[in-house]
Amino acid sequence: MMESRMNYFDNAKFLLIFLVVFGHVIQPFIGNNVHIMNLYKFIYTFHMPAFILISGYFAKGFKRKGYLITISKKLILPYLIFQVIYSLYYVLIEKSATMTMNPLEPNWSLWFLISLFFWNLTLYFFTKFRPIYVIISAFTLGIIVGYEDAINNFLSLSRTFVFLPLFLIGFYLKLEHFKAITKPQIRIFALILLTLIFNLYYHVNFNYEWLFGSKSYSHFETTSLLSALSRVIFYSASLVTTICFLSLVPRKRAFFTKWGTRTLYVYLLHGFIIQFMRYSEIVKWLEPYQSVILFTILSFLITIILSTKVVIEITKPLIDLNFSHFPYVLRRSSLER
Repeated sequence: MMESRMNYFDNAKFLLIFLVVFGHVIQPFIGNNVHIMNLYKFIYTFHMPAFILISGYFAKGFKRKGYLITISKKLILPYLIFQVIYSLYYVLIEKSATMTMNPLEPNWSLWFLISLFFWNLTLYFFTKFRPIYVIISAFTLGIIVGYEDAINNFLSLSRTFVFLPLFLIGFYLKLEHFKAITKPQIRIFALILLTLIFNLYYHVNFNYEWLFGSKSYSHFETTSLLSALSRVIFYSASLVTTICFLSLVPRKRAFFTKWGTRTLYVYLLHGFIIQFMRYSEIVKWLEPYQSVILFTILSFLITIILSTKVVIEITKPLIDLNFSHFPYVLRRSSLER
């Protein structure tokens, strides 16, 4: 039973990290291709919400002794380390003369680490109340913060508030809920619903930045009532597509299941490849060949390469802060030569 449960969640995490990479790979091409734009919007409707919901599900042990110290080491320290590394890297690939680094303004995808830390912290407060009140309050907060321009990328506060409901929903979910949505008849319905929603994007035009949760309403120049209504609509779309996606995740062990245990490595490292592509001639080379199949293969290769044991062993000191492992890697590499 335990193995079956872990296979399901590892499968989900691998598929989601693949979609994260895929979304970043196709981003430079969304402006000139309606199909890629709609695929981009569709993916962003659920891939991070699903990741956040699963993170909430696995936060149930927050009352364990030393839990706060553990997540600080796992999230905050790598966040600070990669803030520095990415800042240096941007200087290198942008050929900039100066380096700008603000530890309170997350670089690119590092927002997830600091938001995840804050979401875990909120459990110490929210779990004192009934779940229904907690969920309603979280959605209310997520809607209200959009009116405040000061709540933005600083400490990833906007995304922290906007996606908080997904984390809390995941926290309150039980294994039985995931079993229920993976029944064959539910999966058929989920597939049909996802197909309908994807096709709907061809008929509804909206700014894809709504899906990021990082912008205040003033950025979209909408009226007060329409702004709140828009966020409610996007919340609804994210919840529906997230549930549908999780319904379709295979429960049995697959060839990619083991890679689902290494998603943090892919998440932190794929930015180096993606940003290099964007600042090099690679994007120009790919411009004439805007094929979903090509982008899928490229994204899959990036994902599995960053999931290999070689990459894990080399980067483990930076991500897991396990420096005792480093001499072994050096010794092993020298023996192989």
